[in-house]
Amino acid sequence: MEMRELRYFVAVAEELHFGRAAERLGIAQPALSRALAGLERRLGVVLLERSSRRVRLTDAGAVLLTEARAILAAAEAAERRTREAAERRPRIALAVKAGTAGELLAKVLDAYAAHPGACAVDLLLCEAHEQRELVCSGRADVALLHLPFDTVTGLDTEALLTEGQVAVLPGDHPLAGSCPEGPGVAVRNLTQLFQLIALGRATVVLPASAAVDLRRDLVAVPVTDAPPVTTVLAWLPESRSRPVADLVRVAATV
Repeated sequence: MEMRELRYFVAVAEELHFGRAAERLGIAQPALSRALAGLERRLGVVLLERSSRRVRLTDAGAVLLTEARAILAAAEAAERRTREAAERRPRIALAVKAGTAGELLAKVLDAYAAHPGACAVDLLLCEAHEQRELVCSGRADVALLHLPFDTVTGLDTEALLTEGQVAVLPGDHPLAGSCPEGPGVAVRNLTQLFQLIALGRATVVLPASAAVDLRRDLVAVPVTDAPPVTTVLAWLPESRSRPVADLVRVAATV
């Protein structure tokens, strides 16, 4: 398989529409269709079920989508690191779930910046549970994860902070009352979640540090029977990056 074919396939698999995928790639739709038909012939499998009304991934296509994303991400990471090596200006890509560990992260970054030989740190703000994927794919060199919620299987870790959890509630919430039950609401970030909490549509239990900069119409109440949360730095065991090692060593002292 060629990288070009993988990029074509990922575009169609994500758009589930050949026209939109072709526009996204900047190529003609017939050329895109021919390229994917050729890929399917060589693999001997059907990746996409096509009809006049829709495009759908097959089971084989779903597997290839996962693998192709990882391959393309690894290739991008290899390009980035090669350019950095040529420029002799290494950088660290640090994956962080948006809205979490803000105070701790600021302290770590400040301490590392003061370290002799410190390099630039690029923050990759992501959604929940994406940090590990970014590290494993090579798009990030290191990530901030939160135990026991995030998995660290296959990664080396350094614990930075262990803290309790708090319930975030509307400012006028009767604390003696019960929290809403059910599967919860679908949100993509803390901004959306805090808006719903302020409207009385949701509650959430978070690490105490995540509630440092709460909106004025919200309150954080300690949840004494919730398990503690440990924030860790995580990286691939095979990493030989000196800047990553320095960052971890400095962070452990903060």
